[in-house]
Amino acid sequence: MNGLRKCGNVDEKGLFYRDTWAEVDLDSIESNVRRIRTLLPEKVDIIAVVKANAYGHGDIKIANAAIRAGATMLAVAFLDEGLSLRRKGVSVPILVLGASRAEDVNVAANENITLTVFQESWIEQAAAVLLPGKELSLHIKVDSGMGRLGVRSEEELQSMEARLKDDPRFRLTGMFTHFATADELDGHYFQKQQARFEKMISVLTTKPACIHTSNSAAALRYPGAYFSAVRLGIAMYGLAPSFEIKPSLPVELTEAFSLHSRLTQVKKLQKGDKVSYGATYEAASDEWIGTMPIGYADGWLRRLQGQEVLINGIRVPIVGRICMDQCMVRLPGEVPVGSAVTLIGKQQEERISIDEIAAKLETINYEVPCLISSRVPRVYKKDGKIVALNNPILKGDCPS
Repeated sequence: MNGLRKCGNVDEKGLFYRDTWAEVDLDSIESNVRRIRTLLPEKVDIIAVVKANAYGHGDIKIANAAIRAGATMLAVAFLDEGLSLRRKGVSVPILVLGASRAEDVNVAANENITLTVFQESWIEQAAAVLLPGKELSLHIKVDSGMGRLGVRSEEELQSMEARLKDDPRFRLTGMFTHFATADELDGHYFQKQQARFEKMISVLTTKPACIHTSNSAAALRYPGAYFSAVRLGIAMYGLAPSFEIKPSLPVELTEAFSLHSRLTQVKKLQKGDKVSYGATYEAASDEWIGTMPIGYADGWLRRLQGQEVLINGIRVPIVGRICMDQCMVRLPGEVPVGSAVTLIGKQQEERISIDEIAAKLETINYEVPCLISSRVPRVYKKDGKIVALNNPILKGDCPS
């Protein structure tokens, strides 16, 4: 393999030394953002949620794609994630949605990263360490019914606003909440949360410029909750916020993430031969078995035993226990070594969706791309061509 410093027109086999990789279609990210943009009033901004390494897709590549499509702010879970984006050249506003230590406020101020404040005592702690002349942007988080982070009482909210206004080092630029049931058909609890949030807003003497409540589900379903901005997370990646509301989404979403491998060995087993740890699988007759280099250390969990993958456009099952680094499939016949395997995505006329994998794992689709570990290279495509690579072993081998 001698193509490690090429990107534009090379096969993925020339980009890394392993026959397992994930592909991320940047065009799908951009089209998903633009389609949702058509639902929103012109003055409602889009905050692209790129926490958890952009749900496993790759933070900087997704951030840049979302910005190209019209997002004006990024959201992350922790200060570390925001700092990582700044180090990679991101200049747009970044909001930390989760808790940050008060003693780290000078770091956030230096990097122009907005933090979330959710209780008055945090303001006192931050005021004690924020250096003179610094300026820190803050969004207040309201707990309208999620029971997680957030201020719950109107009295504390009023006191927090007054305290922030009294200190010129603090800038109250936003206020938000998070809905617990926006992805469910029953809207009763959603409406209760929205009413509670609107009541909290009403007690402020001055409304912040950026008020946002809508996650992907609310952005797709509840125009009355748009306020100043919406936060696009799961929908930006082309996934429905829940199985329940998937049939009624107002725009078509395109999955950006796919997962691929290649057969490293093909062998013919005799009737009664066993496969993998515990010898739990036994060939019922003479069978062709293929091995591919992906396992539970890559996030392809043992519970996926029996899940089908695509080879030559045909569904074939994983047999035997999935190993740390490898797993085996039962083939319909002899297939050449090196044949492409699609674990998630489309091959010829067949498709295996992230939702299918989530159903097999009895979990939500959010979890699936997050599970695929960092040792699986991410190959980024635009206009059908490879434009970038994120490989934790061969860093810097492919430009953005």
